[in-house]
Amino acid sequence: MYFLEKTKEELAAAINKIISRPLVLAEHFVLPPDPKLGDVSLPCFALAKEMGENPGVIAQNIAEILPAIPLITRVQAAGPYLNITFSAEVTSALVREVIKNPKNYGVTTLGKKKRVMLEYANGNTHKEVHIGHLRNIAYGDAVNRILAANGYTAIPVAYINDFGIHAAKTLWHFLKSKAKAPKEHKGIFLGQLYAAAVTAMGDGAAAKAEVGEVMKAIESKKGAIYSLWKQTRRWSLDQWKEVSKELGVQFTTTFYESDFIAEGLRMVKTLQAKGILIPSQGAIIADLEQYNLGVLVVIRSDGTALYPVADLSLTFHKVKKFRLDSSLWVIDIRQSQYINQLFKVLELAGLKAHLAHLPYEVVKLPSGMMSSRSGNIIAYEDLKQQTIAKAIEETMKRHAEWTKKKAEKVARVLAFGALKFEMIKVSGEKMITFDIESALRFEGFTAAYLQYTYARIKSIKRKAPAAIVKMRPAFSELSEERERRLAVTLGRFSEIIAAAGKAYEPSEVARYVYELAQLFNDYYHGVPILNDKSLKPSLAAARLQLAEACALVIKRGLELLGVDVVEEM
Repeated sequence: MYFLEKTKEELAAAINKIISRPLVLAEHFVLPPDPKLGDVSLPCFALAKEMGENPGVIAQNIAEILPAIPLITRVQAAGPYLNITFSAEVTSALVREVIKNPKNYGVTTLGKKKRVMLEYANGNTHKEVHIGHLRNIAYGDAVNRILAANGYTAIPVAYINDFGIHAAKTLWHFLKSKAKAPKEHKGIFLGQLYAAAVTAMGDGAAAKAEVGEVMKAIESKKGAIYSLWKQTRRWSLDQWKEVSKELGVQFTTTFYESDFIAEGLRMVKTLQAKGILIPSQGAIIADLEQYNLGVLVVIRSDGTALYPVADLSLTFHKVKKFRLDSSLWVIDIRQSQYINQLFKVLELAGLKAHLAHLPYEVVKLPSGMMSSRSGNIIAYEDLKQQTIAKAIEETMKRHAEWTKKKAEKVARVLAFGALKFEMIKVSGEKMITFDIESALRFEGFTAAYLQYTYARIKSIKRKAPAAIVKMRPAFSELSEERERRLAVTLGRFSEIIAAAGKAYEPSEVARYVYELAQLFNDYYHGVPILNDKSLKPSLAAARLQLAEACALVIKRGLELLGVDVVEEM
C-alpha cells in the first residue's frame, strides 16, 4: 500500500472513531482547489445525509478533535469541508517513495493476475489504414498498458479482417482495371484500389454479381483469384506490420478472419441445430427481437459468410486457449449494435467469460485541412507525414543550432506522441477533431507540453552542480504550499492508475499527467530550485529531488499512454 493511501485510511479510521460510524473511506478525500486550504479535504455532505446533521457542524466538530492525529499540522472546517494539512514528514515520505521506485511506482494489484485479452487494431487488408485505425490502436494500446500496471495478465492481440467482401471488391477492380502494382507501398496501393472499386461499382447489379463471384473464388481456397488474394494479402499485412512498429505497439498474437471461417461455418450448423440460428429467405440469421436487438444476419442469401461467422468461432477459441477471465473488444462505436447482437448469440451458445465492448468515436479534421485520397477517410500515411513535417519545422525553429539528424529524431518523437496523445486524451466515446497545429503546441493539454516539461526537468538536473546532485536531500525542509501540493499529487498516481483501469479510460492518466505538469511549471516559475545563492544546499538538493520525482511520474504516465519522451527539446 502506498503512503498516501495508507495515510488516508488512517485519517478515515480516526474520523470514523470520532463519529462512531464506519462512514468515511480513503477515497472520500479530495484535493482542495487551493493548496492554501490544505493538502486533502473531506466533503461532509454524505456524512450529513447519513447522520441527519448539518455538514458544516459535522466538519467543525471533527476539526476540534482531529489535530491530535500524527502527521497532521492543521485541521480546519471551511463550511461543509474538513481541510487537512500534512506535516513535512508526509511530504518527505511521498517524494522518497517515488525516488526509490522509479520503474514501477504507481502499479497496483487491482487485477489479481486475472487474464484479460484486449483485441484491438482491427485492421482490414485490401483497404487503406486510416485515422480511425490510429485511434483504435492508440486507445487499445493504452488500455492494455494500464491493465498490466494494475496487476492484470494483459494479453494484447490484433484481429485482421483479411476475408470479406472488401477484399473481393479490391481484387475485382485490380483485375478489371488491369492496374500495375508499384514496387513500394503496395499496401497503400491496395487502399487506393478499394476506394476506386467502390466508385466503379456504384449500384450496378452486374458489378455486384461479379464481386460475388470473386468472393466465392476466395472462399474456395483454390485457383488464380485465391492465389492473387494471398499475394495481395501479404502486401497489406506488411503495411500493418510497419504501422505497428511506428506506433510502438506489440501484440501477443495476431488473429486472421480467414483462419476461423471453416470452424465458424461448422459452429453455424451447430447453432442451427440448437435453434439459436435459423434460416430466413435463403439467409441464416439470429432472431434477437425478444432481446430488443433486432436481427443478425450470419450467412448471406448467396451463401457467403459475414463477420459473425469468424467472430463466433474466434471468441470461443480465445477464451479456451488463453483461459480468459475477460475478453475486451476495442471497436468503433458505430458497431455497438452488432457487438451487442454478437455477445447475445455467444451467451446463448454457452460462452461463460466476461465480454465487454470498449467503443470509440470517429476522428475528424478541421475543414479544409486535408483531403482524403479515398474520398471519405483520412489516410494514416498522409496524416503521419504532415505531422512529422510540421514537427520538424517547429523543432528547427526552436533549435536552429541542431543538426538536421538530431532535429528529425526529436521531431518524430513529438509527431508520434501528438498522434497518439490526441487520440486518448479524451474519453473514447467523445468525437475528436485532430488539428496538427494544436497538437504540436508546447502549451496546453498536448503531448508536446508534457514532453517539454519532462525535458525541462532533465535540463535542470544537467545544469545542477555535482555537489548538489550527490548531496543527501533534506526533504523535511520542503515547506512551501506548492511543494506539498506536488508531493500529494505524486502520491495520487496509484489511485489514478486504478481508476483508469477500472473504467478502461486512458484519459484519466492523461488529465493527471497534465495536472502534474501544470503544478510543476507553476512551482518552477515561482520557487527557486537552484538559481538562488541564499538557498541552503540541502534544500536545493531536496527541491532537485522533488523535480526529479515529478519527471519520473510524468514519464511513467506517458509510458502508460504509449508516448515516448526525450531528454532535450
